[in-house]
Amino acid sequence: MHLEDKEIAKHIIATLTDNQFKVYVVGGAVRDAMLDQPGADVDLLTNASLKEIRDLFSDQKVRIVGKTFPICMVNGIEICSGRSDFPVSDLARRDFTFNAMACDVKNNIILDPFNGRDDLKKGIVRFTEDPEKRIKEDPVRMIRACRFAAMIDGGFEKNSFEAILACNGMLDNGVAKERIQAEIKKAMGLPKPSLFFEALVKTELLEKIFPSLERCYGLSGGPHHGETVFEHCMLVGDALPSDRPMLRLSGYLHDTGKFDAARIVEGKLTFPGHENDYHHLARDLEQLRFSQRDIAFIKAMTQAHMRPLTDESTPKAVRKLLRMLDDFGLDYRDFMRMRIADRKGNLAKPPYTVSEIRDRLNKLFEQINTSNAFTMSDLKITGHEIARILGIDPGPDIGKVKTLLFEKVIEDPRLNTEQELKKICSSLKIEK
Repeated sequence: MHLEDKEIAKHIIATLTDNQFKVYVVGGAVRDAMLDQPGADVDLLTNASLKEIRDLFSDQKVRIVGKTFPICMVNGIEICSGRSDFPVSDLARRDFTFNAMACDVKNNIILDPFNGRDDLKKGIVRFTEDPEKRIKEDPVRMIRACRFAAMIDGGFEKNSFEAILACNGMLDNGVAKERIQAEIKKAMGLPKPSLFFEALVKTELLEKIFPSLERCYGLSGGPHHGETVFEHCMLVGDALPSDRPMLRLSGYLHDTGKFDAARIVEGKLTFPGHENDYHHLARDLEQLRFSQRDIAFIKAMTQAHMRPLTDESTPKAVRKLLRMLDDFGLDYRDFMRMRIADRKGNLAKPPYTVSEIRDRLNKLFEQINTSNAFTMSDLKITGHEIARILGIDPGPDIGKVKTLLFEKVIEDPRLNTEQELKKICSSLKIEK
């Protein structure tokens, strides 16, 4: 293992070994080193007691966390105090075989009591020792199993898979939804998160987490698609950037409303207004304790993704699009990312060419870079001035007049001058 970038961990390891304690790097950092991936946070295992750890680092930031299995945090580094039969007894309590490896950094020795390295090579997710016992200790481990299956592009060991099927009902009770949410967010950073969702389907866990998405599995995409709705969502999400987790999650969920909107019209399957059927999706996100900000963003992306932007879109249509995005609190770049991914995820149509993307962006830039009004605050007239001209008091009528003026400016940006807007106001009649 290489700890060049982990100076705090190196100092802790040196302090423990200098005081004749054994210490191992355990868990994700060892696993990721085996995969030649950027290292996870370094967790340590030592035969020093919690009191001895606290005494050794009394001049550092130290705290004890956890009730059932308390651990010591030193400057943000997790240190577990080994139990009897150190260190194998501790490793046996870890979730998966490839997370139950330990590295003796001082002697450059890898301990691998459950053949985790071999499972990594073969792409196998296997619980350590008794799968059902590991799950009962922490049911969220079933979600983690799916995330790791996606991370290593692998599958489940037979007994582990059967244990998940037998125990998946445990997610219904007593599990902190925030922890499931955290696993979902971590999965969004994987190279291909669709593998995570597919693993959730196989283990019958998706219906426990995102029933709005699970019901789309096998649902035809209709005559304009060459894939099912679920497959389309997977393709779209995979095509979105990993550094934009909520945008990516929007891609996997954006068409869940098609289940409710599905209609047969003239013998053809169609989904009119599906972008507005987001209520089941919103409920799923609320159940998982996503923040109101995240929920609002995903709902907005779902509603906006069908708004057209073509090579024939008029300046007026583009201005209305930009106004809609502003109303939803969306960035035009995220809108374009979704549009490009949405097209790429349709197997019945070719993806946008570079020139087609450039043309659409130019249409947006032409309107963004002018002095056109796109929000109420861009109007060249104040509410106070409107009240003076119309002889009315501040109140709801001012907002109605602003909306009317804004609509006129969207139609014709040349009207967004103080003189023109005052002229329009003067022609209005407000009932007093």
